[in-house]
Amino acid sequence: MEISDKLLCLFSAEVTPAGDKYVVEVPRREVDAGEIDAGATYRVALIAREEREAGDEEGGGPPSEPQPPVDVGETRYVEIEDIGKQGDGIARVERGYVIIVPGAEVGEQVKVEITEVKSNFAVGEVIEEEF
Repeated sequence: MEISDKLLCLFSAEVTPAGDKYVVEVPRREVDAGEIDAGATYRVALIAREEREAGDEEGGGPPSEPQPPVDVGETRYVEIEDIGKQGDGIARVERGYVIIVPGAEVGEQVKVEITEVKSNFAVGEVIEEEF
């Protein structure tokens, strides 16, 4: 399956009935992260839940959240696409996952070392400019 570079967030949620319509709730952390705005309109894609593999937890709870596509200590070559609210460079990698790069400017292509990983973003330190 091909995932668009325009993907802003990815999460698991239930589709629940609400009168004559159905509701998909967006986790607060997705709005708090600043990638999406409450009240705005977005395209939504629904992907069928994969069957659990043998050895996975059993139960009726929601599927587990996707794991970040980077790890602390990993190096990545990224292009800075935007500047965040606090002036840091913003790069996006798989599934639209955000890497914040302090001191980087829009258009720069840099090699970063991942120093911090959260569920919806990571922080990377520039270790080589203009690769």
